[in-house]
Amino acid sequence: MQKKGELVSFRPDIKVVDCTIRDGGLVNNFEFTDEFVRDLYQTNIKSGLDYMEFGYKASKDMFDVNKFGKWKFCNDQDIIDIVGDNDTDLKISVMADVGRTDFKRDITDKANSPIDLVRTATYINTIPAALEIVEYCKNKGYETSINIMAVSKSNDSDLDDALELIGKSCVDTIYIVDSYGSLYPEQMRRLAAKYLECGEKYNKKIGIHAHNNQQLAFANTIETLTMGVSYLDSTVSSMGRGAGNCPTELLLGFLKNPKYNITPVLKFIEEHINKLKAEGVVWGYDIPYLLTGRLNQHPRDAIQFTADKRTDYADFFQYLYDKEAF
Repeated sequence: MQKKGELVSFRPDIKVVDCTIRDGGLVNNFEFTDEFVRDLYQTNIKSGLDYMEFGYKASKDMFDVNKFGKWKFCNDQDIIDIVGDNDTDLKISVMADVGRTDFKRDITDKANSPIDLVRTATYINTIPAALEIVEYCKNKGYETSINIMAVSKSNDSDLDDALELIGKSCVDTIYIVDSYGSLYPEQMRRLAAKYLECGEKYNKKIGIHAHNNQQLAFANTIETLTMGVSYLDSTVSSMGRGAGNCPTELLLGFLKNPKYNITPVLKFIEEHINKLKAEGVVWGYDIPYLLTGRLNQHPRDAIQFTADKRTDYADFFQYLYDKEAF
C-alpha cells in the first residue's frame, strides 16, 4: 500500500482526538478539577482539535461513584456544565467499555445529549456485544467507533474475521489499539494495511490509539497516518495509563494543517500538567513499562512496580520473562 500524502502536505481527512481526560483519568481515578477540564476544553478549541473525549460511560452499579471522579461516568449534565451549548467545531466523545457500561440506561438520545461520538472498547472475543452497543448508539443518533484492544495478542485469522464482522456493521470508525505498547512501526504498517483494506471495502474510517511503552506511540501514529489512517488519538504531555500515549504537542508539531495550533497546548502544559506532576501524579515512559511492552504484556505489573517505588529492574524483567514462559 502506498503512502498517502507527503511531509510538506496536509490531509483534510485527518481528525485529532484528545483523550487526556479519559486515558489520563486512569492515572488519577478521574479526579480532575472543573478548572482543569474547562481549560483543556478551551485549549482544544484554540488548538483546532476535532474531538475531546471526556471519559467513560461506566456502570454506576459496577463502579462506586465515591471512589472515582465524575469523568468515570460522564453524566450529560456534568459535560454541559463544562461546554454549555458547545457552539464550536470541537465534538465531544465518550467511551463505553464492553461489559462495564449500562448503555441502555445511561446513553440517551443524541438530541438530548452534548455527546457526539460514542467509542466502544472491546476485545476480539466480545465483538458481538460491542456491535450491540454500536447499533444502539447509532440508532440514538451518535457517531460510533469500535476500538479493538490488545490487537498485538490477536492472530491474523481472528483479526480478519473480526474486521469482516465489524465492516458489515453500522459503525463509522474502526480503531487499531496498541494496548500494551508492544508494536513496532513495521508491524503497524501491516496492521494499517489490513484495517484500511476493510475500511475501503465497507466505507469505514480507520483510527489509531497508541501507547508509549517503547517510546513509539508518536512514531507508530505517524506511520499509520502515512498509510491512510485518519483518526489520531493523543493526550497532552502523553498523559495516560502507565507509559501514556502519543503526545498531542508532538503530533500537532508534525501535522501540516494550518488549523492546528501548538501554542495553546504548550500554555496548558505550563499551567496545569506541570502542577499535576508536582502534586505527585505519575505517568510516562519508564523502565517497567518498557519491559511489559517488550514482552507484549498488560502493564498492570509495571503499574504496581512503579507504585511500590521499586528499582530492581533486572529481577522484575526475570519475573515477567518467567511469567511469559508459563
